Amino acid sequence: MPSRRFFMISTAAALLLAPRFAKASEPDILSYDGAAIGGYDPVAYFSEGEPVKGKAAHAVTWQGAEWRFATAANRETFEANPEAYAPQFGGYCAYAASKGAVAHTAPDAWTVHDGKLYLNYSQTVRGIWSEDIRGNIAKADANWPAPLSK
Repeated sequence: MPSRRFFMISTAAALLLAPRFAKASEPDILSYDGAAIGGYDPVAYFSEGEPVKGKAAHAVTWQGAEWRFATAANRETFEANPEAYAPQFGGYCAYAASKGAVAHTAPDAWTVHDGKLYLNYSQTVRGIWSEDIRGNIAKADANWPAPLSK
């Protein structure tokens, strides 16, 4: 009988290799629902410790994508230093990036590590990625941004 770990890794691999997630020439910033990272406020991950949906009234364009914020104060914080708050790997799944692939992310599958925001495809994938955060970041950094053009 396959182990739980085998099932988790197999599931993650299947999700990462699914054709609907790996399109040719992905944009630099993951955008869906009309906004970067699905309209979630990247500053809130740091200040609130949870995903918070942003509002179009508090939006700003950065790196060709619309970023939404829950408050004007969060928007101003982002504008002062966007690199400090924007998720790594353009908001794409950090684990997928470590494998040389691109996958969308879920707002509740996130980690702040060493002051940087990382998003993952799902809670399950986040669990696998979290088993070796430093190693997976190093692999993703070495791969990025090549997976965007596959």
